[in-house]
Amino acid sequence: MVSPNTPETQGGISAVNGRPPRSIQDVVIRLAGNSQDGIQAVGGFLARLAGRSDQDVMTYMTIPSTISGGPSIFQVRIGTGDILSAGDRADMLVALYQHSYDAHIGSLRPGGVLVYDTDHVKPNPDDNRFTNVPVPITTATVEAVGGTAKDKGKNIFILGLIARVFDLDVAKLTALIKERFGGKTEDVVRNAMLGFDAGYAWPQNNLRDLFYRFEAADRPTSTTSHPQVTMDGNTALAFGLITAGVRHGAGYPITPWSSIMETLRSEFPKYGGVFVQCEDEIAAVSTAIGFSYSGRLAITGSSGPGLSLKMEALGWATMAEMPLIVVNVQRGGPSTGMPTNVEQSDLMQAIYGSHGDAPRVVLAPKNVEDCFYVAIEAARIARTYSTPVLILTDMALASRIEAFDQPDLPKLMVDPAPDLSERDADFKPYPLDRITRHAPPGTKMGSGKYPTVTGLEHDELGHPTGSPKLHLQMTAKRREKIKALGASLPAPELSGDSAGEVLLVTWGSSWGPGREAVVRVRKAGVKAGHLHFRHLHPLPNGLEEMLTRYHKIVVAELNDEGLYGFGQFAMMLRARYANPNIVSVTKTDGLTFKVSEIVAGIAKHIESTQLDASVGVTAQSPLALQR
Repeated sequence: MVSPNTPETQGGISAVNGRPPRSIQDVVIRLAGNSQDGIQAVGGFLARLAGRSDQDVMTYMTIPSTISGGPSIFQVRIGTGDILSAGDRADMLVALYQHSYDAHIGSLRPGGVLVYDTDHVKPNPDDNRFTNVPVPITTATVEAVGGTAKDKGKNIFILGLIARVFDLDVAKLTALIKERFGGKTEDVVRNAMLGFDAGYAWPQNNLRDLFYRFEAADRPTSTTSHPQVTMDGNTALAFGLITAGVRHGAGYPITPWSSIMETLRSEFPKYGGVFVQCEDEIAAVSTAIGFSYSGRLAITGSSGPGLSLKMEALGWATMAEMPLIVVNVQRGGPSTGMPTNVEQSDLMQAIYGSHGDAPRVVLAPKNVEDCFYVAIEAARIARTYSTPVLILTDMALASRIEAFDQPDLPKLMVDPAPDLSERDADFKPYPLDRITRHAPPGTKMGSGKYPTVTGLEHDELGHPTGSPKLHLQMTAKRREKIKALGASLPAPELSGDSAGEVLLVTWGSSWGPGREAVVRVRKAGVKAGHLHFRHLHPLPNGLEEMLTRYHKIVVAELNDEGLYGFGQFAMMLRARYANPNIVSVTKTDGLTFKVSEIVAGIAKHIESTQLDASVGVTAQSPLALQR
């Protein structure tokens, strides 16, 4: 094993090569192989190393939806700049098979580095666009590890090779590897380190000429700065719910929601709670409603197909004004669709899915860190307004790994205890002049009578009624409290020019590519702004005047343009503001937006001589590894 204390590594890679490594701000590395190769583990190691090295990181992955596995990629962008997207084009491509090379060589920027396994890949000999680094990854791993492990450690071999190329912290990586395999036998840990050391020491061909070092992180060093944590979006959302005082929930497994359920199943009991895995989606949402009825704000969740099955019970929760959190990790649809691909096509279902007039709240996180804080806000809104709150995250955020400042948990933790204080004799759960406040079972009632909770239309005490007047009043009551929430919401996040030729609008996981797209557009001389929505329903008040300050409002979202040429959120905005300048950029290929795709969409709509669609395609990224 290469020790971090040896003379070879004390001076970093420069001590090995006799020359200083080239300085870079950030890099995009794409690993292409099969899902069985563990390339996701390599990307996870790199992401977590970034978090422990005070660097920014963002990842992107594709995995097959079949049990037998198949082609898969993991892309990681790591560096010391402000990283907002996983990157359009790779600076380094590691291709493990011929299909990996064939499918992904087009993603490597000209001048980039191609590392390929000579045991399985034969690159085009006439293609001189890249720096080719042939390495017998499979054979070298077998030779290093030996025994019955065969080539199962080649992912760790690749990690060692990357660690050397980019002068990564060997000591921290070693610690991460031991943490990852700590629950295994000593042989597994030893074999992993043998594979890592073999990759780190590989001397083949021009690999010696490819050494880079990340620039120092420009971060505050004051005592007020926080250490970083590194996790994926599903994990962040789960721990956000715990921080918000949620201790009870129910669910049913479905990709890509299941990891939230598994986290809550293991964590809730540590806090005196319980998570129930039910026999189906209807039972799951009904069980969660039962928890909330008892005075314990509860969570249920699913993906698109499961959300469809929950809709009748969600209508009951809206009518009964029951606080509830529902997480929908969106994926490609309709039906079972593309379970491991991303879309933002459940917005209309989230807002209008139930029968009748059933107003509810819909929020969407913008990145992994926001998954944590959106969960906290969802719990606050559900309790304050006694209403179901839906969180629309998606497959991209679910699996994406990012590093962010560790939350100040002591200040954020919420006491989950229900309010069992005695209610006055005139207590009414559904007063027409106030927001509903339920009395959990067991609460002492001054009147001696416990109020009714029902999915039927009801009077102020919850008694079922067929009164036209009361139905009118109660419908208005449920509507007006959601409008009151909208009036209290802050304005969406606006960056760039406050007026100009184009305003880009995004929601959910498209925030990062959208922000970078506007930066490119502005560099091309176009006055442009970026407006990102976290609160999708209700919309915050006061946006009409802002929208009129731009000639075009381009809404970028991952769903279809539909029968009328507009994405789902664009249709909502057009209906709300009656502004014909609102147009759409949509796509449904199951992949996240590339920055260049949004730039091209903007250029198409504004028809500017200052900005051509090729800007986003041909512009050299500042993170390019110039040789």
